[in-house]
Amino acid sequence: MLNNNKGIALLITLTIITVLVAVSFELNRQIRGSVSKAGVSRDMMTAENMIVSGVNIAEKILIRDKEETEIDSVQEDWADPEVINDYLRQTGLKAEDISLSITDELSRLQINALVQFPEARKFRPAQRKLWMRFFDLLLAGREPSAQAVFSEPLEPAMIINPVKDWLDSGDNDAVSGLTGAESDYYRGKDSPYACRNGPFRHISELLRVRNISLDLFERMEQGGNPGDFMTVHGMVPSPDSRHDFTYPGKININTAPMPVIAALLPAGQEFLASEVTAYREELAGGQFVHDLAAPNWYKNVPGMGDVEIDSDLITTQSDLFRLECTAKKNGVQMAATVLVTREKAEKTGKWQCRVLNWKYR
Repeated sequence: MLNNNKGIALLITLTIITVLVAVSFELNRQIRGSVSKAGVSRDMMTAENMIVSGVNIAEKILIRDKEETEIDSVQEDWADPEVINDYLRQTGLKAEDISLSITDELSRLQINALVQFPEARKFRPAQRKLWMRFFDLLLAGREPSAQAVFSEPLEPAMIINPVKDWLDSGDNDAVSGLTGAESDYYRGKDSPYACRNGPFRHISELLRVRNISLDLFERMEQGGNPGDFMTVHGMVPSPDSRHDFTYPGKININTAPMPVIAALLPAGQEFLASEVTAYREELAGGQFVHDLAAPNWYKNVPGMGDVEIDSDLITTQSDLFRLECTAKKNGVQMAATVLVTREKAEKTGKWQCRVLNWKYR
């Protein structure tokens, strides 16, 4: 009997020890998990602060540029990755921990400028022509298999007309051409929705428009980042006191990427786009060779003497910029896209940057 009691006591003791060990392991796991989560949260906060610092640096570069020059071009500090990295290093930020780029938002086609706002019922002729050229060139390199979903080859008008109908207002029964689309078309889809009949709010909204497939959308972004060639931004106060806003749609010829330059050129002259972009960046002795102040500087490019670009489509100035900043800390990475506009402060009259949109991704 005594031996049995000892055996039972031993079993109880072993069971208690086993439970205590299990509890200890679980507590240890939870503590380590909590410490790990705390570490990740700390690193995320650090990375976020680094992004804020990067954006502040970008804003200072842009303000200094505005104070020194009247035009905006790829020749300036804000467009030079090496200069930006120097600014980062001066603040103690390391290139391997943070990356920062600044691009001119007005270097892109402005989707909302396709129609005349605020009435927004008619195409703007110069913009329609520009869009026709852009999509004509874009679709020229399209793989035949990618058009298989269409009963006929995809043409620029099949894209431009439904985009116009998405933008226009007050004429829901007036479909543009045979390929346009108003709310009746979208309500007939498996997942019905209404046509916006107003300005696009985000570049991805294009995917809701008739005939714009994911494949085509990706081709429109072939520079590598969403909206490399197009933007929903560019709204300015209307010069007409009867209206609040408009979209001029002028593209900065000093910063526009090659596909946009090609669309600005007359048909048959698109091959000169590479000459235009090379002319802007030509160096001699470490200094830029060519002056880009006058909007018609492109006529000095070899082979461009007789070329005319519609003056309603181009400018050499911009106050709207996109900042892309990525920060890393102990394997934790954060990234943000920030849209800023340069403007004068009402009280001081000094230039400042105002954030229009800040999006983490």
